[in-house]
Amino acid sequence: MDYTKDGSDILLRQPDFDLDETLDCGQAFRWEKTGENTYSGAFLNRPLTISCENGTDLFRLHNTTPEDMENIWADYFDLSVDYGELKKRFSEDETLSKACRYAGGIRILRQDRWEALSSFIISQNNNIPRIKGIIGRLCENYGGYPSYTDMTEETADTLGYLRSGFRAKYLVDAVSKISRGEINLDGIAKMNIADARKALQTIKGVGPKVAECTLLFGFYRTEAFPVDVWVKRVMEKWYPDGLPDCVKGVEGIAQQYLFHYIRTNPELHDVNI
Repeated sequence: MDYTKDGSDILLRQPDFDLDETLDCGQAFRWEKTGENTYSGAFLNRPLTISCENGTDLFRLHNTTPEDMENIWADYFDLSVDYGELKKRFSEDETLSKACRYAGGIRILRQDRWEALSSFIISQNNNIPRIKGIIGRLCENYGGYPSYTDMTEETADTLGYLRSGFRAKYLVDAVSKISRGEINLDGIAKMNIADARKALQTIKGVGPKVAECTLLFGFYRTEAFPVDVWVKRVMEKWYPDGLPDCVKGVEGIAQQYLFHYIRTNPELHDVNI
């Protein structure tokens, strides 16, 4: 990790990182593009504005400190992982090679466990602008992203201001199960992946996709593999017999390249997939 202090900012030199591809790809919902090559968002209740300097691999983290860089943002942006090496490994497969060339700046965001779980509960059968709206209203009400302990008195009725529909009762069930100890997020982090999936799916409204997203983005379980309509098309078109060996153990990271490739590449929307 190569960074220097520049006044009240941090200048980070980081290859294999693109703000659009990482912050606006559906893995987190609290980042907004506020200018050309600039995003503002937060990890829990620590805000950040980050910009790319003139389309290079130099990034400016505005109004932050070396301590926050070391203790928060280095982990959040997964800066200890060599994505160049991962892409080289993935490029053993023809389709993944194309996906990595198409959007080589994707990184996994290592999010808070509760924020990821609750965000993906809100996300189901929903679109990104509406998800952001619901989460924005939740944060506005609490003055930041609430912990599950902040929400223990909530009911589906009191969450009506979110305008989240059926998802409110699922949030309430998640808060209740965690508060009563039926779900232990620290315990899930230590489980094998199969048991972790089962545990999360005991929460009302948490099916396989929400569980996989929570494990990948909230627990950094890189073997988790979320499947939505786009990834289902990927599997049917290119991997009917399963994923290639080159992604073993990091299937979730490979999924992000494939998901972005098929969802945003207009050339692929004109073919029968």
